[in-house]
Amino acid sequence: MEFLTNKIPDKTPFEFMQNLVPDNKLIHRGIFSPNLKEYYYTISDKSFKKFEVFVIKNNNKNWSEPKKAFFSSSYNEHGMSFSPDGNSIYFSSTRPTKIDGVFETWHIWKSEKVNGEWKKPIFVDIPNLRQKLVSHPTVTESGTLYFHTSNLDYSEMNIYHSQQVDGKFINAEKTTISLNPETGTCTPYISPKEDYLIFASIGHELDLMISYSDGNGGWTNTKKLNNQINNKGQGNPYVTPNNKFLFFTTGEHLDKGWKIKWINIESEINNNQF
Repeated sequence: MEFLTNKIPDKTPFEFMQNLVPDNKLIHRGIFSPNLKEYYYTISDKSFKKFEVFVIKNNNKNWSEPKKAFFSSSYNEHGMSFSPDGNSIYFSSTRPTKIDGVFETWHIWKSEKVNGEWKKPIFVDIPNLRQKLVSHPTVTESGTLYFHTSNLDYSEMNIYHSQQVDGKFINAEKTTISLNPETGTCTPYISPKEDYLIFASIGHELDLMISYSDGNGGWTNTKKLNNQINNKGQGNPYVTPNNKFLFFTTGEHLDKGWKIKWINIESEINNNQF
């Protein structure tokens, strides 16, 4: 019951907890805390005007009713991701930074757990992206942050990464991924050890791809995940801490019937070959 259900997928994906989604809403992302005691998910209205993150918690094997996440505000929140140790959570938000030179759009925020309590979120300042849209952070054991960034109109969207130096994030660099043909990229999931990267390529639809570290900061052996996964516009990948299950969002843009699905991804992760 650690994943809320006794039904565990193998090579065929199926829906995950679709009962959490109100009839007039869309689900965008679902993740577990590293200890699998909390499940966070993003809900929006069908006009994409309001994004909210909810959480259910496992208390003695009974799951609570959904509540808004502790970092929720009157603004939009989305794209949340825990640090591997579970003591930090990064997320995207449209809340104002109140900093001169930082455009009002999606930016990354972070909250840290100190003595068992989550602290007030703080703005993650990436100096060369203050005038860009920045969203969907995911972080490694070493503290390197991956995310996608774009112009304010969502054009030129690609995955970037930023390293921490003395507790601050430095200028981001575009993540070099071998893609043929070249295309935009978004919604990254980085493995804690930074050995593989799962992301969506932007084309007629979103396709989920996997790429492997070449050991020198680049990503190679990039391939599309299997057709059981890629069949109806994918995004928002998340992999459980045991590198076993992939969670992702599926649904065509116009049908508005989006779902979180999950599948056993072990063979895909370990198959670092074309």
